[in-house]
This record gives sequence, structure tokens and C-alpha cells, in this order.
Amino acid sequence: MIQKHTLLTLLTIVLFLISCNKKKNEEIVASAFEYNLYKSDLKGIVPPNTTKNDSVLIIKNYLNNWVRQKIILHKADKNLTDNQKDFTEQIENYRNSLVVYNYESKLITQMLDTVVRKEQIEEYYKKNTDNFLLKNNIIKVNYVKLSSKSPYKAKIKQMLFSGSDKSQLYKQCSQNAANFYIDDDSWLLFDDLLKEIPIETYDQEAYLRNHRTIEISDSSFYYLIYIKDFKIKESISPLSFEKENIRNIIINKRKLELINKMHDEVYQDALKNKDFKIY
Repeated sequence: MIQKHTLLTLLTIVLFLISCNKKKNEEIVASAFEYNLYKSDLKGIVPPNTTKNDSVLIIKNYLNNWVRQKIILHKADKNLTDNQKDFTEQIENYRNSLVVYNYESKLITQMLDTVVRKEQIEEYYKKNTDNFLLKNNIIKVNYVKLSSKSPYKAKIKQMLFSGSDKSQLYKQCSQNAANFYIDDDSWLLFDDLLKEIPIETYDQEAYLRNHRTIEISDSSFYYLIYIKDFKIKESISPLSFEKENIRNIIINKRKLELINKMHDEVYQDALKNKDFKIY
């Protein structure tokens, strides 16, 4: 009886020969030593709606890269022994890893509990507070970006800095601001604010300690910033800033526990059924 791996090898050879025969009459667009690149191999490398000039450039770069790769492959192939080119063990190990990984992924999809309660997040945070040190400065901030010619600058400034009804402020900003952020509860990276607002500072900590309300303007825009709270890097990160991170940590721990449990159960079953021997 022909063994399964022999059948797979024969099938691979047959499919390769069929592929080669199909390409015999195809147009060759590049060649290097014993390698040929056919026109059909270029299918899909140019994204839809690409201009003609860009298409030519993409194809040209692809051909050049293909040629370079095949030249190097030919050189390597000629300078290695058959033993050095035998990757049977590595391929088998890689295949085995993929099979196990896919089985573990299927198990996780079917059995993993992804519901993380608020109480579980809080408990984990309390037990591991020292592990949540800020790597960056964070802020609670409201800001508004207006046109430099906006007639609503004074009104919105008064509403923002006085802490007026946020719903009215939000309405004004929705109608008149180029951009805005109104949220008293969420923490943001200070660096993210700097991407939106042209604040110049070489010492973020000193700047945060000395500024609460900020007005900045440039040639096009007028910026209003109210920093409600801040925390400096290397201080304890607030729970609200770490919730999603903690949720992911808890779920990843569950994944690991599920996989380890599966490994142990499979091993114990095999041991019980005498499915393996160690000589």
C-alpha cells in the first residue's frame, strides 16, 4: 500500500508538472538562469485604479526585485552542498508548529471566555498597581480649534474656561469649530495633544505644572485648551487609563491557562491509554 506521505509527494509533483505545462505557451516577462517569470505571475500586483505611470513603475520594481532575488538564489544554490540545502527537518517542524497553533486557535475560539467584569479589572489593578507605571505624560483635556477669523472665539473661550454646561459647549463647537475634543473623564497622551495643537515645550512636566488654560494662535487657527488634570510619566497610571490593557492581560492569561490545560489533558489521556513509550 502506498503511504500517505508518498501520495502527497506524487500529487505535488503532478500539480507542478501541470502548472509547468500550462505556462509553456505563456509570455515570459523576465528570466534569470533556470528561472522564468510569466505574465500571469504579475496578476494582482497593481492595485485597482492605479494610474498608467504608477502601474509601469510598480511592475518595473517588481521585475527588478524578482531578478535580484533569483540571482541571489542561484548563487546560494550553487555554493551549498545537498546536505546544507536539505530543510526537511525544519519544514516538518514548521508544519508541526502550524498544525498545533491552528488547533490551539480553534480551541480558543470555541472555549475562551472573553467576558471580563469590571470587578475583575479593578481587582487585578489593585493587586498589580506597581506594574502600571506611566511611560508618558497623560492629561484630561478639553480643547477647541477655531478659524483665526471666527466670530465665536470669545464666546467659546468663556464657555470652555468657565466650565459651563458641556452640552451647550459641545453644540457650539459642533457648529463652529474646525476641530474639538470635549471629554472630562478620559485620559489622553500629552504627545497626542501636541500633534493637534502647536504647543512648544522642551519640558513637558514643567509645562503641565504651570498651565491650565492655554490660548495659542497661528496664521490660520486659534486654539483654546483647558487641562483639567495630568499625571507625569513614571507615576502610577490611573485605572481608567489601563482598563483595556488589563482586560487584554486577563484574556491572554485565560488563553495560556486554556492551552496548558489542553496540553496536560491530552498528555494524561495518552498516558492512560498507553499511546506512547519512552525507551
